[in-house]
Amino acid sequence: MTSKERVLAAISHQEPDRVPINYIANPGINARLMKHYGFGTDEVDAFLDALGVDFRSVGPRYVGPRLHPEVPGRNVDPLWGIRTRWVEHQSGGYWDYCDFPLRTATVEEVAEWPMPSPADFDYSGVEEACKRYSQYAVVAGNPGLADIINSTGMIRGTEQVLVDLILDEPAGLLYIDRRLDIMLEVTRRTLEAAKGGIDLLWIGEDLGMQNGPLISLELFRKHIRPRHQKFVDLAKSFDIPVMIHSCGSSSWAYDDFIDMGIQVIDTLQPEAKDMSPAYLKEHYGDKLAFHGCISTAGAVAYGTVEDVKKEVMEILDIMKPNGGYCLAPTHCLQDNSPVENVVCLYETAKEYGRY
Repeated sequence: MTSKERVLAAISHQEPDRVPINYIANPGINARLMKHYGFGTDEVDAFLDALGVDFRSVGPRYVGPRLHPEVPGRNVDPLWGIRTRWVEHQSGGYWDYCDFPLRTATVEEVAEWPMPSPADFDYSGVEEACKRYSQYAVVAGNPGLADIINSTGMIRGTEQVLVDLILDEPAGLLYIDRRLDIMLEVTRRTLEAAKGGIDLLWIGEDLGMQNGPLISLELFRKHIRPRHQKFVDLAKSFDIPVMIHSCGSSSWAYDDFIDMGIQVIDTLQPEAKDMSPAYLKEHYGDKLAFHGCISTAGAVAYGTVEDVKKEVMEILDIMKPNGGYCLAPTHCLQDNSPVENVVCLYETAKEYGRY
């Protein structure tokens, strides 16, 4: 099978030749892995092929002006104005969200906050990229597409976002709707430009803590679901399945996802409540396809090579039957993951994932 055929079969609950594989990693471990395999920074596709990755992402390129000025000591997103600061840790570092410039913003201030125009993206390369990756499962979007709580929290603070949703705060809801309207139109133009070359739309919304829901089902249905439904409906109008990313304990929302027309769930943190592979396969295996399950806080980060092999094999034993599963990390592979463990993860997936 080609990678495209493999993925489309799996998410249609058919058994392909092997379980499809995906990859996402932080820059530190990514650089070490590429060096291990002998690839330069310009050989990303060859590196992904070495891992057995069946997915490729495409999207438009932003060509508009910088909308937000630089700030000393901060990394400022030029399109949205989100600020981060560099935080060191034992195995590297990461950019952590800070300052939250719209935390106390009024409706008027949110209305005037610079945001990109869909016209400021160059869609001309989308079709060619789809053709270049025609043997792979071509994905548009990412876990940040349509995401409300997490992405709005990056500029308004998570606590304030939850208050916004609970109290129907006009400023917070205006920011959410301005941002999502832009993303929806960019997505529409991307799908149009692809001319049938995209196989999967990836959206996201972190709905869980480790031990339960982050918000109530009532709040989800009031503010999150209707806004996500626009993206699902758009994908359906192009006959494209939708995958939704959701960290933490999120299976409480799966019945709504099914009703919305979402077909694939991404992340699947096995240590969270009601998120074990066995639970998901038993309760939703005939209704949803899954993408994830390989914990970035488990054996890959803290175990031995043998621990990794055992964990991957156990998950495959549960998730492989009758298709419906794509193997992937639950989140970005972290910098504290030993190279040999990640290599073992992908070698085991390629070997033991065969039907």
